[in-house]
Amino acid sequence: QVQLVESGGGLVQAGGSLRLSCAASGRALSSYAAGWFRQAPGKEREFVARINWNGGTTYYADSMKGRFTISRDNAKNTVYLQMNSLQVEDTAVYYCAAGRLTPGQYWGKGTLVTVSS
Repeated sequence: QVQLVESGGGLVQAGGSLRLSCAASGRALSSYAAGWFRQAPGKEREFVARINWNGGTTYYADSMKGRFTISRDNAKNTVYLQMNSLQVEDTAVYYCAAGRLTPGQYWGKGTLVTVSS
């Protein structure tokens, strides 16, 4: 079992930045691919970004490309999501996920990001 805990959410003005962290425990995160998803009020959960086990491959949803950066530090058992140029539409609960091949087997409880205009 892998337990995931997100942190770093909060209130930020449009155009600002936040860095989310996802700390893993239970097993070494280096064995898993990881990713971020988000769910805005009244909307379905959507994919944000994912990263392979060693950080060598990343993939982003089109609307996040160039603004968000996913990274990981396996020595710290942590995955990050750097979010720049935040927009009001980025307001959502952000979830961390991990899995053997693709993220989704294990989920955190989420951290709320609110972007004000």
